[in-house]
Amino acid sequence: MIDLVLIGLTRFLVGGQALWIGASPETRQRIYFANHASHLDTLLIWSALPRGLRAVTHPIAAADYWGKGRVRRHIALEVLNAVLIDRSTQGPPGAALAPLRGVLAEGESLVLFPEGTRGSERLPGPFKSGLYWLSQEFPEVELIPTYLDNPSRAFPKGTFLPVPISCTVRFGPPVARQTGEDKDDFLERARTAVAALASDPVG
Repeated sequence: MIDLVLIGLTRFLVGGQALWIGASPETRQRIYFANHASHLDTLLIWSALPRGLRAVTHPIAAADYWGKGRVRRHIALEVLNAVLIDRSTQGPPGAALAPLRGVLAEGESLVLFPEGTRGSERLPGPFKSGLYWLSQEFPEVELIPTYLDNPSRAFPKGTFLPVPISCTVRFGPPVARQTGEDKDDFLERARTAVAALASDPVG
């Protein structure tokens, strides 16, 4: 019931229309990777997915935001099916990816924000390496670039509630793996695939 209320509120306030461009909402294992502009991003993508996909898709969310307070944490874990990541934890290389590997090993899907933090620009900034390592370890998982239009305007930093500005979620064609591709080249190609879904991409 809570999920339907959240979806209804999200769509009422900011729209969250889903546009599938070169991909379709299939029940196959995927990593949806998107630009990151606001705390609204997780809700936007989750609400844009059909119900059957939401049940097997886990957004990656920052514990310092979604883990604070009983209500927000309950929504993240019990409603959104999110995996909370503590970005301040220091550990051996790749340790932060362990929960993500666990989800993929169970055959379910992920929503990632490879920039690692919210950006203020319309197009995504450089991607961190997690997407590359997961794509290498789970080559059967489809990689779907996803672009969120207007979330930073709908939910600017420092605000408590979103404002009624229409947002769109665009799902693009899968990014194919290339044998022997360098990590940096892959990450830039993935970033470009997200940027290409902007309504009028530049740069």
